[in-house]
Amino acid sequence: MAEEKQRSIPVLPWMRDPIDVTLCQQLPLDSIPLLHPKLKSALESMGISSLFPVQLAVWQETVGPGNFDRDLCVNSPTGSGKTLAYALPIVQMLSTRVAKCLRALVVVPTRDLAFQVKRVFDGVASPLGLRVGLAVGQSSVADEISELVHVPAREAGSCYDPQHALFVRFESKVDILVATPGRLMDHINTTKGFTLEHLHYLVVDETDRLLREAYQSWLPTVLELAQSNDDSFSQPADSFFPCSVGALRTRRRCGVERGFKDKPYPRLAKMVLSATITQDPGKLVQLNLHHPLFLRAGQMRYRLPENLESYKLICETKVKPLYLVALLKSLGGEKCIVFTKSVESTHRLCKLLNCFEDLQIDMKEYSGLQHQRVRSKTLTAFRKGEFQVLVSSDAMTRGMDVEGVRNVINYDMPKYIKTYVHRAGRTARAGQTGRCFTLMSKDEVRRFKKLMQKAEAGSCEEHILPSSLIDALHTTYQSALEKFKEILSERRKKPKEHSSQPTKENGKKNHS
Repeated sequence: MAEEKQRSIPVLPWMRDPIDVTLCQQLPLDSIPLLHPKLKSALESMGISSLFPVQLAVWQETVGPGNFDRDLCVNSPTGSGKTLAYALPIVQMLSTRVAKCLRALVVVPTRDLAFQVKRVFDGVASPLGLRVGLAVGQSSVADEISELVHVPAREAGSCYDPQHALFVRFESKVDILVATPGRLMDHINTTKGFTLEHLHYLVVDETDRLLREAYQSWLPTVLELAQSNDDSFSQPADSFFPCSVGALRTRRRCGVERGFKDKPYPRLAKMVLSATITQDPGKLVQLNLHHPLFLRAGQMRYRLPENLESYKLICETKVKPLYLVALLKSLGGEKCIVFTKSVESTHRLCKLLNCFEDLQIDMKEYSGLQHQRVRSKTLTAFRKGEFQVLVSSDAMTRGMDVEGVRNVINYDMPKYIKTYVHRAGRTARAGQTGRCFTLMSKDEVRRFKKLMQKAEAGSCEEHILPSSLIDALHTTYQSALEKFKEILSERRKKPKEHSSQPTKENGKKNHS
């Protein structure tokens, strides 16, 4: 319904004539103009010998002839290399920095995606002497502060004196920061010495999701702190860092900015990216983009990975778990992600699958019901190939990259094409092939067809499982259902006082 309404929303003029990045061809690193030799070596050590089309297009508009004169809005399929597309030019442009201070900020919606983005940055930034920080709430605020801001020894043990604040020389320990909005706001509001006044580059990854959720008004706060008018530039060039960003709402020069004396201060350059970018003017205007340039892969708003094969698997709802198990067995142990409609559905489905005898398929749950440390450990083990199947809620759909995922299974058919695009994008990444299977009843086939018509997708073939495989699992399935019912019954028998403290599991009525 939301997508139907969106059709009537007027498109901004700059979005009407996008530049098609698919017209760019992959280019060997030796042919990339102005590429720093150390950056080239870092890429080669990562096994990268050429840039993908979206990476080349962004490079040309930032480091190349475009010279970042305009802000960039990038709409490219999942797995097309968007993270490296913005990491490369940022690292290249910061490689000539005079002194360490926070120059680039990357905001992402989830912790797991933040860890992934930081790994990409570390691979290309460290060889050039740049340090990348992380602000996601994984550790305590105090631990994060020690990683982000250096406080002189003479000040570390002293009491904070507001009158003395502007004369304390705090220093940033990082050049680039990858952050989630909530923890970013924590540092903005409470961390002494954390400042955005020297910010040159702002990246908003998974833009549509970040614009949909306010997260303590993080965006207007960042823009206000980072790109206030230059009225305050009459201050001497050797001014000290402010002790708290929250206490100062204008950008100032300091010792590191002496190169800009009597010159225009660099504007805050922005890059916003998503596989499913919003076209809502009311949301995009919040970004305050400077003469934006729209880069898109193809002409369709929603585009699936080029090497993705999509299949539908039709079955009755009451035997859907049976068909899922049969499908997993038929895939022969290939690495696979199974998506459900909610965290509770994920939890229940994992419980049921573990009731199957002799399943011989190693699987684990990944959802918002788990603690962040548990999720991180699970994801690391999945990346290493320690188990084959990850059953997940949509927490995994945004930007996550797990090498070797051959198959994606929609156990619950997504309501929107946007969700399908992000789920399917966990496979067929970086030029590899992949398959996406969607389980559905006969009543859902028509809606699924309409869903797929909204993307650049051809006909979706029906996947037929061997009847012998289904028949062989029937007895095991009935036994699993009985065990699952016993587990649910035992859970209900627990003393009611244990349920007085609500959890995320309580109150959600979803069925496997």
